[in-house]
Amino acid sequence: TLRLHMSAAPPQGGLTPALGLMKGNWPFDQARNVAAISTRQVMREGAPILYVAHHSDDHSWAFLDAGVLDTEDALVVGMGEVVAIDSSLFEIADLPPGWVAVRDTISQVWLRRQDTEA
Repeated sequence: TLRLHMSAAPPQGGLTPALGLMKGNWPFDQARNVAAISTRQVMREGAPILYVAHHSDDHSWAFLDAGVLDTEDALVVGMGEVVAIDSSLFEIADLPPGWVAVRDTISQVWLRRQDTEA
């Protein structure tokens, strides 16, 4: 079962001047308040986001610490909540549906690839 994680207030951070993004300029194809999948480890324990999937069937997003999702650890979160904890996600905002972006550590660049499972 999935557990719902809601913030008391919408995220205010996550926008980085280095990318030239101004408040209100949201580059993802889903709005800040649209549901996405993440994990307890990412959202509550500070694990790095190392795997991002943009699903082709419904254009939803998953932001994970690894490519395998254990449903016991899954959380439904807002897109804005995830970006607020890792602004490097703006670098892959244009990831097409059916693609994934991966990296081994947070200091590495995102590597993109098409994935028939996404």
